[in-house]
Amino acid sequence: MSQPAHKIRIGVLQVTIWRNHGENGPWYSVVPSRSYKNGDETWQQSDKLRFDDLLTMAKLLDQAHSYIASQMKSDAKARRQAGPTAK
Repeated sequence: MSQPAHKIRIGVLQVTIWRNHGENGPWYSVVPSRSYKNGDETWQQSDKLRFDDLLTMAKLLDQAHSYIASQMKSDAKARRQAGPTAK
């Protein structure tokens, strides 16, 4: 299984950023998650957020947006340097 491009965490909240490859070059996807302990004290992850998680997740998503924007800029620069046949 491939590794995520980047992870950003604040407390039990996390955003995982995946770099994908397509015909038109790389593209990015984001998976927000919340960690919690279930009844037997093992850690689980959920995509469900509590009311108190919303602002923190918004900050994580803002950071993810900045990271992806920077990566897309680097990707475009690399394509320009590689020449017209590179995608």
